[in-house]
Amino acid sequence: MTIVAAFEVIVVGAGNAALAAAVAARQAGAQRVVVLEKAPEELRGGNTHYSGGLFRIAFDRVEELLRLVPAARELPGFVEGIEPYPRDAFMSDLQRMTAGRTDPELSALLVNESYATASWMAANGLRFEPAISLGAVKVGGVIKWPKGAIVRAVHEGVGLSRMWFALAQRLGVEIRYRTAAVRLLEERSGRIRGVTVRTPEGFEDLEARAVILGCGGFEANAAWRAQYLGRPWDHAKVRGTPHNQGDGLRMALAVGAMPWGQWSGCHATPINAAAPPFGDRKLTDKTNRLSYLYGVMLNRQGLRFVDEGEDQALFTYAKFGGAILNQPGGVAWQIFDAKTVDLLEPRYNTSAPVIADHLADLVRAIAIDEPTALQTLHEFNAAAGHGHFNPGERDGMATRGLALPKSNWAQKIDTPPFRAYPVTGGITFSFGGLKVNERAQVIGTNWEPLPGLYACGEMVGGLFHHNYPGGSGLMSGAVFGRIAGTSAAHDRV
Repeated sequence: MTIVAAFEVIVVGAGNAALAAAVAARQAGAQRVVVLEKAPEELRGGNTHYSGGLFRIAFDRVEELLRLVPAARELPGFVEGIEPYPRDAFMSDLQRMTAGRTDPELSALLVNESYATASWMAANGLRFEPAISLGAVKVGGVIKWPKGAIVRAVHEGVGLSRMWFALAQRLGVEIRYRTAAVRLLEERSGRIRGVTVRTPEGFEDLEARAVILGCGGFEANAAWRAQYLGRPWDHAKVRGTPHNQGDGLRMALAVGAMPWGQWSGCHATPINAAAPPFGDRKLTDKTNRLSYLYGVMLNRQGLRFVDEGEDQALFTYAKFGGAILNQPGGVAWQIFDAKTVDLLEPRYNTSAPVIADHLADLVRAIAIDEPTALQTLHEFNAAAGHGHFNPGERDGMATRGLALPKSNWAQKIDTPPFRAYPVTGGITFSFGGLKVNERAQVIGTNWEPLPGLYACGEMVGGLFHHNYPGGSGLMSGAVFGRIAGTSAAHDRV
């Protein structure tokens, strides 16, 4: 097949990680950088478009964070509610969320480079804002923040995607839409020398000195979900793009890349049960339902199935989506009373709840086992209400005597009107990926780097297992995208 184009760096994918890689490659001296986006222009941006734009960042002093969001000084209660989030705290959260299985080398890079990478983004014109609607609550005039998860991109994932595209194009990065990479090109020496792509006109070979794979996981591929995640994941709704079919993983494995990380695990969050099969371009992440810690969740059998108050939502939501999906019918109901309605995150306003003045009327109006649900709620109320309710932190207000406790925020559900929201588990991204080293080079099954091949974003395996601290995915994408782009620009044949 004839070589019809030549580049220094080819980036496959067009989300946060891929565009960070393209920008970093240009800034590191690569003159001819192209981004290949499988989707048409109107659907560009991968999962980034659908995200809340949250970045988990390690910092030692409040002043460091304010450099990223200087306008936040004028926000009442912003500074007073911030606690430093040093590197050891970030690492501790990663270790805790992954049961100690996070890759030590990669997690150290993520943690240690998080602030420098966010600063690099800001220096390049990407703007941040306080992430007030993503977990923050106001208590006594002070905004209480989940530690480390305080800032997001302006206008969330939609804004983040737009800013990356604008920056990349300003730096002279070429963007090719409706261009799907289907195969990596190899020299006899084993070096990756480009990709074969499929376009509306047919197949082309694109040659490059280095290729960066940043095209996401396999979460939109129902067959792979069934194969690697098992039942009932083949029926899961996808929170983001329908284009993340595992193309980059398939191509890399075909040339001998080493699979790495938890291929049986994924990030999945509680979402509106009526959400569409794939992400809604207008609603983006507004289908999320993450205020469950202020109420209870019941399955169709009328039973609780998780400790809703185990931890703050940004430390439990990525696993609770899977817990919901594995309930009968893959759905559950989040139930709240009037005491906590004002604490529900604004995303709940994108759907209408079932409302009733009596718990018996509420359960009668939803698809649930009525007698069991009422018994569960009465037993919960009898065990709850001990301690002082504090929505800004883990308050130790736990139930007493329940086999399945609620460890924090366990108020009685006794103040009408009562509300119920139907939820299911929506998959965000798969945890399994490729093994990479500290330069983001893809490692082969011979434990050696595959020359000319790099990976970033959700394709990096080993960081997340079982669970996930909110905001670390976009941060990881930017960190490893920057590393991959810089490394690829310096790659010499």
